[in-house]
Amino acid sequence: MLDRIQLTHEVEEMCCVKRGVKGEPAPIPQEGEWTKVKKIEEISGLTHGCGCCAPQQGTCKLTLNVKDGIIQEALVETLGCSGMTHSAAMAAEILPGKTLLEALNTDLVCDAINVAMRELFLQIVYGRTQTAFSEGGLPVGAGLEDLGKGLRSQVGTIFSTKQKGPRYLEVAEGYVLELGLDKNDEIIGYKFVHLGKFMDAVKKGVDPKEALEKFTSTYGRFDEAVKKIDPRVA
Repeated sequence: MLDRIQLTHEVEEMCCVKRGVKGEPAPIPQEGEWTKVKKIEEISGLTHGCGCCAPQQGTCKLTLNVKDGIIQEALVETLGCSGMTHSAAMAAEILPGKTLLEALNTDLVCDAINVAMRELFLQIVYGRTQTAFSEGGLPVGAGLEDLGKGLRSQVGTIFSTKQKGPRYLEVAEGYVLELGLDKNDEIIGYKFVHLGKFMDAVKKGVDPKEALEKFTSTYGRFDEAVKKIDPRVA
């Protein structure tokens, strides 16, 4: 490597002056320890990063679990662009087994995922991970805990217009079936179905109608509503 380094004529003619101070890397918190990281294989942690594409049509939340510089686990969640789901599938195959530096310099198919990787890289190498102060970090598979039962991303989809007001379509609890309105036509609650639990039950052979009833619930003061509307129709 040193043989390939070229010097300009001006530097060639300079005399050597020794550097008196050699700065050491500042220690960063990593899985319950303070470490002075000099090599990529000394990096560990689990954390999240978000990114969007150039036209900002879609976004990605990326979760990586890194051990000794190697990505052990990847959770790729996308929103807002149909093509991103296919990109996420490819990124999920690409990421595990790569070093952080390899992943940073690998085309992850979608700009939103690439941007999320960049942001996540910065958090990890600066010791800003979710597991910075967790001794031993988190086991591989911990990323799935963010999805909860049913293994579905927590998604909120709310549409609103000045003329007709808001429509809750999907919230963290699930797919919204009805909105409950008070006498002033203001939303005071909603009825929803937990799609993850519903689909799990159907896969196990439960009758869809029975499963729908079992995993349908309400939030807020839905039972006090004077009017109930389908947010996708009314």
